[in-house]
Amino acid sequence: MDKDMTETERLRTLDRQHVWHPYTPTDDYLKATPLVIDHGEGVYLVDSDGNRYLDAGSSLGVNIHGHQRRELNDAIVAQATKIAHTTLYGMTHPGAAELAARLVHLAPEGIERVLFLESGSSAVETAMKMAFSYWVFKGEPQRNKFVSMTGAFHGDTVGALSVGQMTILKNFYQPLLRETSAFAQPYAYRCGLCNNNCSLACADTLEEVLEREGHEIAAVLVEPRVQNVSGMVVARDGHLARVAEIARKHGVLLIADELGTGFGRTGPMFACEADGVKPDILCVGKGLTGGYMPLAATMATGEVFDAFRGDGKMLLSGHTYSGNPMAVAVALASLDLFEKDDVIAHGRELAVVLADELAKFREIPHVGDIRQCGMLAAIELVQDEETREPFPWDLGVATRITARCRELGMIIHSAPSDTIVIVPPLAMTEDHVRQMMGILHQATSEVVASLSDA
Repeated sequence: MDKDMTETERLRTLDRQHVWHPYTPTDDYLKATPLVIDHGEGVYLVDSDGNRYLDAGSSLGVNIHGHQRRELNDAIVAQATKIAHTTLYGMTHPGAAELAARLVHLAPEGIERVLFLESGSSAVETAMKMAFSYWVFKGEPQRNKFVSMTGAFHGDTVGALSVGQMTILKNFYQPLLRETSAFAQPYAYRCGLCNNNCSLACADTLEEVLEREGHEIAAVLVEPRVQNVSGMVVARDGHLARVAEIARKHGVLLIADELGTGFGRTGPMFACEADGVKPDILCVGKGLTGGYMPLAATMATGEVFDAFRGDGKMLLSGHTYSGNPMAVAVALASLDLFEKDDVIAHGRELAVVLADELAKFREIPHVGDIRQCGMLAAIELVQDEETREPFPWDLGVATRITARCRELGMIIHSAPSDTIVIVPPLAMTEDHVRQMMGILHQATSEVVASLSDA
């Protein structure tokens, strides 16, 4: 390499030569000048040149308490002095037992068992295997199909992709995927069922699927309250309860995927609480360690667990790093901070400020829909506000807005259909929220103005 290169240039060169980036257009990235994130400070990311960026995406939805939180750093160091890893195959360790007990205490009533994994995709995949095995052991092996909502994203392992319903992924990987069924998502802005007078007809489409295929269905998967990846599609109050009621009526299991909605993101600790729903299987992750280490969990009721008792039965699923002690230690420290900092109450206070700031976007042309549930929010831009016609895909309006935000000192992400998604750390102050939304307002206004000028 050129000895006159700066350290940032050297790292970018190595990156271009060797790193393969997920969900990133290959040629576009190779031509770009990517940030090299060196460290974090609270709710900011700092690049290798010392530039600071407000982390408005929580480093892809995982950061809760901010970066470089002393208590979380200390938990990892303390555990490292004991043991970095030991298996949960046929044995346990103190952290696994303690964390499982605390998660059960926090989870909806009925959840009694916790299986640890490393990623959200793995948690969903394990939930699917758990549900299928449950029915095999109950003497109904024909129940090997799953139902999920249109627009759903449940991860990108093959099983998780199968129950996902995002068109671009479904179409590309179709030859690899299992057959699944879908019912309508609660996308009020683009709903063709209720004529702007919501009767939860979207949830009722699940009834049609289960009446037709119920005897083959192992479980219904749902993202409670908010579908994150499809653009923060927010369900109306009562939607999840209706879905659960229909699933119970037809005797199928209910899997709640709270990977993106858990740990205070929507208001309560878990989004299921808002509708009083008690799932059979609950998937958690992302914020479980406060954004420090990969850790997820698939949790189940005692009834589901009991189907695996006797006659040498077992769940044929698990990974080498399941329940890694260092990840578990920082998760326990994160839960301590939820209590110490009263994170749930603080998040609810921030959500009020966020709502006030979101209202200001109504004045910007081409803002079609604004959605919010707690500290999850989205702004969808459209070419025609009356007809709700989207912009042509190749205009990349949302991408241009996120790029401008980066120039203004903030990292934020977009979703399909030109939607900006807002997923801030719950450690933000009210001033941070106003700063975040001020940057986004400026970037959105400037990009929209440039469309008119073109």
